[in-house]
Amino acid sequence: MVRKKGSLILCGAFLFVAWNALLLLYLWGRPPIGRLGEGGGAEPGGKEEWGVGRGKGVRVNLAGEVIRLAEEVEIQLETQKKLLKQIESHRAVWAQQKDIGKRETDDTKELKNEVVHQPPKPPLPLKDSVDDRDQTELKYIQNAVHTVASDSKVEQHQAIEKKEEIVKNNEMTTSVASPEVVIPILVIACDRVTVKRSLDRLIQYRPSPELNPIIVSQDCGHAETARVIGSFGDQVTHISQPDLSDIRVRPEHRKFQGYYKIARHYRWALNQVFSTFSQSTVVIVEDDLEVAPDFFEYFRALYPILRSDPTLWCVSAWNDNGRDALVDPSKAELLYRTDFFPGLGWMLLKEMWHELEPKWPSAFWDDWMRQPEQRKDRSCIRPEISRTITFGRKGVSLGQFFDQYLRYIKLNTEFVPFTKQDLSYLLKEKYDENFIKEVYSAPLVKIEDLQQGGSLRGPGPYRVQYSSRESFKVFARNLGVMDDLKSGVPRTGYRGIVSFLYRGRRVFLAPPEGWTQYDISWS
Repeated sequence: MVRKKGSLILCGAFLFVAWNALLLLYLWGRPPIGRLGEGGGAEPGGKEEWGVGRGKGVRVNLAGEVIRLAEEVEIQLETQKKLLKQIESHRAVWAQQKDIGKRETDDTKELKNEVVHQPPKPPLPLKDSVDDRDQTELKYIQNAVHTVASDSKVEQHQAIEKKEEIVKNNEMTTSVASPEVVIPILVIACDRVTVKRSLDRLIQYRPSPELNPIIVSQDCGHAETARVIGSFGDQVTHISQPDLSDIRVRPEHRKFQGYYKIARHYRWALNQVFSTFSQSTVVIVEDDLEVAPDFFEYFRALYPILRSDPTLWCVSAWNDNGRDALVDPSKAELLYRTDFFPGLGWMLLKEMWHELEPKWPSAFWDDWMRQPEQRKDRSCIRPEISRTITFGRKGVSLGQFFDQYLRYIKLNTEFVPFTKQDLSYLLKEKYDENFIKEVYSAPLVKIEDLQQGGSLRGPGPYRVQYSSRESFKVFARNLGVMDDLKSGVPRTGYRGIVSFLYRGRRVFLAPPEGWTQYDISWS
């Protein structure tokens, strides 16, 4: 904009010179001002011709005309002088605007490098819209500068000082979520009266009812469960799925009727959260989950990471390989990216729900989420030590994996102040560079070396390499991690790599270096 206005100044100067040249030529060549004479001449008060052979009279009129021309030129020069002064004054203003624009650009770049967070806003009740929280502090800073007119240097300096004050007061690392972001908890319930255990822990650890409202969505119409939920009074919001009818399914799927009803309930409940209650995000838990003391802290810290990184689509509190012997108890703060959708306490953004809802499946919604058509090469965040555990052996899955794996998952008991930490290492570009380097610089060992342990020194990390579906499953079983794959993705895997502890040593079960994509035929 400033460069464009500089060009206008040069054009103005050129037009000024050209105008004066044309003006002198015009004034010099036109006849004297007066009324027309009979002979076609003109004199200021007579009828004499403008004659060439009139001698003295000609000289007198010529002298008068020169004086008149000089006076008119003086008037025109005075006018042009005023125009030049105006151009000069505007040039000073444009120079000031250029200086402000440059400072603003530099500050904006610095701010973008340092800040990935949401702007602080006042707490809102459950039904208030929170869509406008998606704006960043950067937008407020730019508005603060642009809304100040360049009428005076004082106002311009006030705008700059205001911007610097906002930056100083609100500068945060990528780990820090705005404390005013409302993150509701959606509890999916049916006929378990043990939902009381889940709600007790949620209410016990909840830092703020206003910032973390609890919505309990109940299906099944189970009266006793409804009474348990109702006993919490205004500490929770109790909503009931209205359609309790059976769903028509093909004969071979009649035994899966429960899975169809769960998918229907999820769809209805999530629409309530995002449409009826107008929330911008939600954490979904089921009625058989117990949460850790830092459950709310965990999701609040990771909200801005999820919001800012388009290669992420969820944050989960669950580690599928989170059994006590497979995790490092001294690394409660350690977080990972994973290509496997974990569920079991997970955060979803409104924008992602708008993408998923039109094609939401009629059953088996969690495996549907793990398909490449939904995942689209996006990842989730998951912890080293789970922030949820399940205590519900009874359910539509008939205890699948519960006795073998789920009952042994370790629940974190140490409060980690995630909102005080810099979690920018989880952003894809930085994470991939560091993680891949760590994995493929680790010594390659055989599974027998890990099992015997005699030749290994130190806590690792060590790398075990698989090259096929069969070799992965054999190694996984022998090392104690879950061996199933969904759409070719192993549980907790990232770029095909599964990280865990084995007999106190960090192990990476990894494909060969140069991995590019999952093979869905491995499912």
